[in-house]
Amino acid sequence: MEHSEHPEGVLGHHAAALRAALVQPFLRLNFVTLWVRDQERSRRFFVEKLAFEVIVDVSISEGGRWVVVAPSVGWLSGGAGAGLTGMALVVPPEGTAERQRIGQNTGLSFLTEDVRGVFEEWSKRGVRFPLAPMEPSWGAGQARYALFEDVDGNSFSLLEFDEATRALEAERRAQAARLEAERQAAHDLAIAKQVQTRLFPQHQPLIQTLVYAGICHPARTVGGDYYDFLDLGNGKLGLVIADIAGKGMGAALLMANLQAALRSQCATAWDQPERFLRSVNQLLYENTADGDYATLFFAEYDEDTRKLRYSNCGHPPALLLRGDDGLERLGSTCTVVGLFEKWDCAMEERELAPGDAMLLYTDGVTEALNGDGEEFGEERLMEAARQHRELCLSELLAAVADQARRFSPHEQADDITLIVAKCT
Repeated sequence: MEHSEHPEGVLGHHAAALRAALVQPFLRLNFVTLWVRDQERSRRFFVEKLAFEVIVDVSISEGGRWVVVAPSVGWLSGGAGAGLTGMALVVPPEGTAERQRIGQNTGLSFLTEDVRGVFEEWSKRGVRFPLAPMEPSWGAGQARYALFEDVDGNSFSLLEFDEATRALEAERRAQAARLEAERQAAHDLAIAKQVQTRLFPQHQPLIQTLVYAGICHPARTVGGDYYDFLDLGNGKLGLVIADIAGKGMGAALLMANLQAALRSQCATAWDQPERFLRSVNQLLYENTADGDYATLFFAEYDEDTRKLRYSNCGHPPALLLRGDDGLERLGSTCTVVGLFEKWDCAMEERELAPGDAMLLYTDGVTEALNGDGEEFGEERLMEAARQHRELCLSELLAAVADQARRFSPHEQADDITLIVAKCT
């Protein structure tokens, strides 16, 4: 279309289309066809003279070549170029109507923020402009216009108008703001991960008759699973594993709340374990929103007597593997913590013998799904633990966790946390 044929309302039409493109779901033309005499010669023109990018260049089954070029990302629109339509360079057969269209006005128009700047740059590279930049009558002093030709004499228009420039600049600023927000969010998450890592035990109280270790693999950067080893004094150790309802940052904050409650109240844990857990529940209930809760398994071990007292607060059962390969499941003794103001718990006791081992875990282990929707489950967990029982505890945990993660072909859906403790 020649510049004199543009309707009076072209400025508003282009601006409205541009604004709509910025807010609609992703949809764009795949390519437009440009009839040329020689693909390679035209490809070199667009790449070398106009700094376009080749986005497709492949051989096709019928013989020949499929070449598509497009303005490089950021050339015309300061970063929005990836959304522009590609231009297929096609050689039509001899004697066809399309062959006669080579060297004509293509009707294709390119939008830029600076017609004169592009004109000067391309002119230096040898691009021919039948029409130098001008202000058309329909532009009302707010538009600039030029015509250029490719190596075959195909002509294209080059447009600049102020409203589009403002819209593009606004989109550029919005994109920069989004990128900065994403960068800041990633930075904040990295700090949160560092902080949460410090909430897990940084040292292990020395217990002569028990070796133990823990591991946690969050499903996201931070998670809601928690494990801890509490020094209760006089050869007594507290083992804790918990799972906060929810995932991500919210669960991580609740996890920190639970850790603070446990560590601040643990002075009474050995002499009055029920009172200790009631205090933990009360603090969690008061400091969290309605509906927030955690499953919790708390155990305390006395190295002198080898006795283990525990309370399972709605958590998956701990697995107590006896030295003779007998198995006990230490199931729930009370409900979850933090959900109810009126709450009580019960403790149970087991005596450990040398060679006995206890495995604590969160449901992210047993509920990992394979491609058929089948859960990893307790049996596979115990089999994995038995398979790697000769390894040192940290290696055993890593192997079991890795087996659960490899069982699921999907992205890890839940935090995976394990504790193993073995009586020596």
